[in-house]
Amino acid sequence: MSASCRRPACFIAHHIPPMNRVFTLSLLALSIHSLIVSPEAQAADTTGSATNASQQDVVVYGATTDNTDDQSKQDYQVKTTRAGTKLLLTPRDVPQSLSVITQQRMQDQQLQTINDVLNNTTGITSEQDDSERAYYYSRGFKITNFTFDGIPTAMGDSWNYGDTASDTAIYDRIEVVRGATGLMTGAGSPAASVNMVRKHADSKTATGNLQASYGSWQKQRYVADLSTPLNQSGSLRGRVIAGYQNQDSWLDRYTKNTKFLYAAIDADLSERTTLSLAYDYQDADTSNPTWGGNPVFYSNGTLTHYRRGLNSAADWTYYHTTVRKLYADLEHHFDNGWIAHLNGTHAENTFSDKLLYVGYLSMPDRDTGGGADGFGSKDRGKRELTSVDGYASGPFTLLGRQHQLMIGVNYSRQHNATYSSNGTTSEDGSEITSSDIGLFTNHWNGDIAQPTWGDWYQNADDIIRQKSAYTAARFSLADPLALIVGARYTQYRNDGSSGDMEKNNLTPYAGIIYDLNDTWSAYASYTSIFQPQTYRDSTGHYLSPITGKSYETGLKSAWDDGRLTATFAIFRIEQNNVGQEQDGVYVNNSSEQAYVATKGARSKGAEFELNGAITDNLQMTFGATRYVATDSTGRYNSNQPQTVFKLFSRYQLPTLPELTVGGGITWQNRVFWDVAAPDGSTQRVYQSSYPLASLFTRYQINKQVAVQANINNLFDRTYYTYRNNDVYGEPRNVSISLSYQF
Repeated sequence: MSASCRRPACFIAHHIPPMNRVFTLSLLALSIHSLIVSPEAQAADTTGSATNASQQDVVVYGATTDNTDDQSKQDYQVKTTRAGTKLLLTPRDVPQSLSVITQQRMQDQQLQTINDVLNNTTGITSEQDDSERAYYYSRGFKITNFTFDGIPTAMGDSWNYGDTASDTAIYDRIEVVRGATGLMTGAGSPAASVNMVRKHADSKTATGNLQASYGSWQKQRYVADLSTPLNQSGSLRGRVIAGYQNQDSWLDRYTKNTKFLYAAIDADLSERTTLSLAYDYQDADTSNPTWGGNPVFYSNGTLTHYRRGLNSAADWTYYHTTVRKLYADLEHHFDNGWIAHLNGTHAENTFSDKLLYVGYLSMPDRDTGGGADGFGSKDRGKRELTSVDGYASGPFTLLGRQHQLMIGVNYSRQHNATYSSNGTTSEDGSEITSSDIGLFTNHWNGDIAQPTWGDWYQNADDIIRQKSAYTAARFSLADPLALIVGARYTQYRNDGSSGDMEKNNLTPYAGIIYDLNDTWSAYASYTSIFQPQTYRDSTGHYLSPITGKSYETGLKSAWDDGRLTATFAIFRIEQNNVGQEQDGVYVNNSSEQAYVATKGARSKGAEFELNGAITDNLQMTFGATRYVATDSTGRYNSNQPQTVFKLFSRYQLPTLPELTVGGGITWQNRVFWDVAAPDGSTQRVYQSSYPLASLFTRYQINKQVAVQANINNLFDRTYYTYRNNDVYGEPRNVSISLSYQF
């Protein structure tokens, strides 16, 4: 592949024959020291280069992917992506840190939900506040940008609509761009953007995959993925993915039942035009979910230490979420290499719950277990999103050089409405009393009468509208130098029950890439930050929009036609008015968490990721993150680790190709929470640094049948994911799965 062709991230019609390469990696130095090629491979490379030198590179624009050959399907890396800019680029040519989690990686590691994926993605950390809610962070800031096929969804984290519990069986891959992504997401967070790319009906022959698994805590899961042509020519194709899962938990009395259905039809209206329609339904029903966790203090101010399986939920509690989405995509390829893409979606997410929070005002006695109070809440909500996004992209020639241009528009309307009813038992309408809770000990069984429920009241009724126009261009300034510039103009309006807010903003974007050689590139990027917030203070008023700047520079590399990539990034983020939780404070005394705006939040640090095919038999992803985040009061979001390592790999035995083995390890440094103690003081509680290890193996019995085993938290490490209340992470767990491919 010529350097000039690679830089525009185009596809090459011919490829150098694959070679086996051995890499010497220095992970501690976060760099790759050398690339060692065997004499035989060098000879093959010389021959291949001589052959290719006599040929003319053929540039094919307009294609949407080059990740469909058999070898690529088994890789942990993709060759091209539109993440970050919607320009079709190789990962090396995107001037930001980018991670792509492929189907193969999700299969190997059994990453069955978006939550699983994010917990194993470079640079992403999480906080599991209870059995149902998890929040995600990157570079010290909370992630609020989630897109589905590139369409943004404004996800307020006060309520759980089941988004990150969605099953990954319906997604082709998940793309995570770290840093500010306002060019693509409009009102954007500086943390990261997570894009779920759904599967299409792309097979012109009847194919299918059936999977069944069984694991710890009686977890059983069944998934069917079936594709077939719907006419003789295969121009009309259908795909159905359906699944069912039922499980208990290491938590006492906890059970969860989920089911999902995804159906897609893709039609080739002509040789250059494709229409895709799809429907997605996901439903989750949980019995005995926790709200928060176990009390962190006894009434005398000493720390509690309950067993991991203790469930603070009452036996009448539940949590239910339902997701319904309709998709429509229309794509046309023009003769000049341009494409036009129109994407629309309508989504309805609903939730309902009945919950108990133990230790609302008073904590249990250390000796007797009595004295704890509680707070009951019934909640329900609905989120409706209708969005249309259209863009066109392709090549153009200027001053004798070929460049790329993308231009698009987006409109979205989102309606959020939530209601609550508080649970009381006493005549004066106060909280559930200690006599109702009884003895909160390690033998607590949730046997408590339901409280008297108050009248329903509305927490929020908001309509969020975004109108945006955006553009980006990649200019080839010289053979080794490219410049990406772009901007997004956003009209943001929130008509809410707590007041209206309207903001207009222009978000600039700039990135530069310089090819040091055929393998390495240096890059730098800049974008501004603008994010209106759905967080509210204790009086119910929305916080002012987040503003700031994001800078990033680093090195990127690619080997073996992009099958293996590495990124080393240095970043700095500056922003103001970031919403931060107020411990123990709620909006108008409801169950909605209250926030306060911080001043002068700053984050600076470095990231490294190596991802892809080390050899044809070895796939690996290794990520390392180190940053320091502060605000005017000190360490910012101290509950998030500032040093994290994540490693996972798979190895297919050359002497026994039916057998694949692998595993991984993650490590994070110590974190802390400042928690209100019973005497009114603030006490700092810690979670020490800890590693988590995993193993997996898969045996291909024949061409159709394979069996796989996975072990997570191999050494059964005990750790907390949240310490405002004590919430434990998963103990050691095992699963065995059987798949049939036809």
